[in-house]
Parts: sequence; structure tokens; C-alpha cells
Amino acid sequence: MVGASPPIREVFATVAKVAETDVSVLIQGESGTGKELTARAIHNRSARAHGPFIALNCGAIPETLIDSELFGHARGAFTGATEARSGVFSEAHGGTVLLDEIGEIPLTVQQRLLRVLQEHEVRPVGGTGSRKVDVRVIAATNVDLEEMVRQQRFRPDLYYRLHVVAIRLPPLRERMDDVPLIVAHLLE
Repeated sequence: MVGASPPIREVFATVAKVAETDVSVLIQGESGTGKELTARAIHNRSARAHGPFIALNCGAIPETLIDSELFGHARGAFTGATEARSGVFSEAHGGTVLLDEIGEIPLTVQQRLLRVLQEHEVRPVGGTGSRKVDVRVIAATNVDLEEMVRQQRFRPDLYYRLHVVAIRLPPLRERMDDVPLIVAHLLE
């Protein structure tokens, strides 16, 4: 992460503080502002740095497969499930999961995601038992989740679980002083 302007220094300070904790973080910003880079910075400065960091773009996964991607599935759970799969939360055990484009997750999956955040356990699609997981969740979005809550397109309880700490990433037009530093960094 590159910059020295007041808005980006505020982001750096928040990243440093939140990295010392294990709370959920919601990173908000326009496309291209560095949401995944910020999530990686939090992970790399945290006690979970030795564990995996798995980023999942929720908007790029078809609604029919998101359950399986997040929570895994048992063999034979659906057509094409020829073998069991563990899912992102199990794969990231001991580390961090970045749920990018969190606003794209269907309401039906939001309820299961809330359970992971509350109970720290996942149940694979078609599975018979639950598995405990130790994962820090960082969510990122470029949409207004509060507005989605008002429109009943995003669960308010999930929003508040994800919004323990919020980081707003300023677009470059709000930190023009950083342009020369970014250009020098890219040239280097």
C-alpha cells in the first residue's frame, strides 16, 4: 500500500489497530481502491499471518454454487459432486477469508454465513455433521450495504456482524498528493 496523504494515513492507522484484534472487518470502496490489498495487509500484520489467506469473489460465483464454495459439500450432494469438497471456510482454518463483493451473496446463503460468524462452524452441503472453524472474516464491497439492508436485500444481523470495524478506502481523486508516490512505486 502506497501513499502519504491524510486519508491513506488514516487507513494505515486503522489497519495497524485492527490487525492486532480478531474482529470482523468490512472494507468499503470503489473498484480499484485496493480492498484486497488492504485485507492482505490486515492478515499479514495479524497473529493469523502464518495461516492461509483465501480471497473469494462472491460476485463471480453462480448462485447455485456459492453454498458449495463457502461451506463445502459431501460426495453426491448434487449432480456433479463426485467427491467431497471442504469449502473456503475449512480451507482457511487458522487464517483469514476475504469475502469480496459480499453484497452479491443471496439471502439464503447469508443466513448460513451468519451461522459461521456466530457459531464458528460449517456444515457442508449434503453433509450430516458440522465442523468447527477458526477463521477471521474480512468482507469487502463497492455497494452501500446499509441501503441494501433498508431494501431488505441484505440481512441486518449479518451486516452488523461484518461491520464490527469498517474501513473506507478513499478513491485516488480524494488523495491526489499520492499520485507521484504511486507512479514512483510503479516505475520502480
